[in-house]
Amino acid sequence: MESGQKNLEEIPAELLQDRRKSELLRKSLHFLIAFVPILAGINRYFTLILLASGTLAYGLMEYLRQRGVSIPLISRLTVAASRRRDMGRFVLGPVTLGLGAFLPLLIYPLPFASIAIYALAFGDGTASLAGKFIGRLRPSFLFGKSVEGSVACFLGTFLSVWFYTIITGNGNIFIALLAACTAVVTELIPLRDWDNIIIPMAVGGLVWLIY
Repeated sequence: MESGQKNLEEIPAELLQDRRKSELLRKSLHFLIAFVPILAGINRYFTLILLASGTLAYGLMEYLRQRGVSIPLISRLTVAASRRRDMGRFVLGPVTLGLGAFLPLLIYPLPFASIAIYALAFGDGTASLAGKFIGRLRPSFLFGKSVEGSVACFLGTFLSVWFYTIITGNGNIFIALLAACTAVVTELIPLRDWDNIIIPMAVGGLVWLIY
């Protein structure tokens, strides 16, 4: 999710570098969700079980971390990838990310669930990176988001969905445009970590409804 930030020029260089490193780590993990449609194409039910168990396992480990029990590697990654607003709190992002892939895969037919998950991985993911690294134009009607982030969201969703429709035999540019526009509009809503669920559900649902 691309959240509203102060102008980059106002942030000390050292702090800005730390934030960017954290964002790179967070979105590297975020992009891994793009492997879900591939696994689902092999075995959908196993993939659902894997997502559910992984999300529950993370939730338990994060619960333990909040109570002072450090889980090797996982707790360290969680802290390193967390935002300032997550400090001292349960880091919710990985839970909503897991649900953002699980729910479309559970509810929608596989092609539309795949489109939804690609919008989550590449649309939302690239929006955050663009907003953090190059976001300068932040008009008030974008609710603190940047023009650069919205453009990246559109391109990330459009290109990934269009490529998916090509390799599945359709090559439908209109589906890609619909998915990209829906992702951009939904990503503008200030939902914080909950956009990990809302974006894929909105994109997958609308494309399924129309097509």
